Amino acid sequence: MQQNSPNEAGTRVSGVRKVLVDSDRAGQRIDNFLRSELPGVPKGRVYRLLRRGEVRVNGGRIRAEYKLKEGDEVRIPPARINTGAAPPPAKLAAEMLDRVIYEDKRLLVINKPTGFAVHGGSGISHGVIELLRHARPDLKELGLVHRIDRETSGCLVMAKRRSALRELHERFREGQVEKNYLALAVGDWQYGEQLIDVPLYVQNRKGGERHVIVSSKGKEAQTRVSLSRTYGVYSLLQCAPVTGRTHQIRVHLQHAGHPIVGDERYGDEAVNREARKLGLQRLFLHAQSIAFADDSGNELHFTAPLAEDLEAFLAKGVIEAQRQKKRQSR
Repeated sequence: MQQNSPNEAGTRVSGVRKVLVDSDRAGQRIDNFLRSELPGVPKGRVYRLLRRGEVRVNGGRIRAEYKLKEGDEVRIPPARINTGAAPPPAKLAAEMLDRVIYEDKRLLVINKPTGFAVHGGSGISHGVIELLRHARPDLKELGLVHRIDRETSGCLVMAKRRSALRELHERFREGQVEKNYLALAVGDWQYGEQLIDVPLYVQNRKGGERHVIVSSKGKEAQTRVSLSRTYGVYSLLQCAPVTGRTHQIRVHLQHAGHPIVGDERYGDEAVNREARKLGLQRLFLHAQSIAFADDSGNELHFTAPLAEDLEAFLAKGVIEAQRQKKRQSR
């Protein structure tokens, strides 16, 4: 990929900087800290800076998982950073703001539409975070509590304060968050309630694309799956990930022999082609709900209504698929 020239609008080479960590940023991992301090720098470049020892904390080398402490002095080396790419379309930013389903002084939760990455990078100019920050300048510290795939719609939780972000990241690590997804899978699910417990391994392909496979070399991954409704040709499943691996639900259902309808990477090509003819133009995976305790111990539970296009496919496309199957069996 062609590098931006030094004078290209929207970027500049920053000089060496030393940043003193305050109480609000204490506890943050150094890699996440650097990504916020070096906007637009690819994640791989950030990790190379750490491995080469170009980033120093209190004069010493550190690993990517190092957690900053109040009073730490971080030396940040020169790097080409974004100085402000073209702002996102105002209409798009306003529409994302309309997706907010909950907000308080610490949190913001949206019903993310399909087709939007949670943040920019890797050829994506504006993700959910950038759109919301543009629509609301007071949200400049907005941070992702977790991630969902670009193709997936539904509940996405963000923190408005770094203290809330640290706290919620800890809850995720300790398994204190309950997430539930709705997935329309191929075929008639016959397993009742099942725990899919197979390790997942991430393969890095050319161009930075990640592809996940079931492999003993991978990390532990568990998903609880239960049947919500069967349509014969399809099954509507409730999926609760116990762990949070990349593409976990998609690969686990593929492994079980019931890939998600509309999944172009892990799905059934013939089924997807027929589903497109019947009106489904995307992955049928929706982050339906998420629940966790707040800083006072009160249980918070958020639900995102199923997207209109998915509702429409359940109402019309599934029925037509059933009719076609009956005609074929005669």
